Amino acid sequence: MPLKSKRPCSYPGCPELTDGRFCVAHTKKESQRYELYDRDPEKNKRYGSIWRKIRAAFIKANPLCVRCQQEGRLTPAREVHHIIPLRDGGTNDTNNLMALCTSCHSEITAREGGRWE
Repeated sequence: MPLKSKRPCSYPGCPELTDGRFCVAHTKKESQRYELYDRDPEKNKRYGSIWRKIRAAFIKANPLCVRCQQEGRLTPAREVHHIIPLRDGGTNDTNNLMALCTSCHSEITAREGGRWE
């Protein structure tokens, strides 16, 4: 199966071709801009350095996507999902976390509406 063709970087004026949304030079820059201007300050408090450590430890202990495993597939987990969202009183306790691949996490988040709140 052939690979998907590359597309232009989404950064204004950048002619580089990339597999993702932004080229290597603009991925970090766009991420910093998002964190600084677009992300809710309350989310920054909830997802700081402590969360990154919890997330890394949880992914290490649970390296496969839970939903994919239930369907008989072995897919590496890339995201950690809060079963009860932090904004609704959930915690970072391991009982409230679920290891998911990016696809499954995006599907759950879109269905719950958390992505656009």
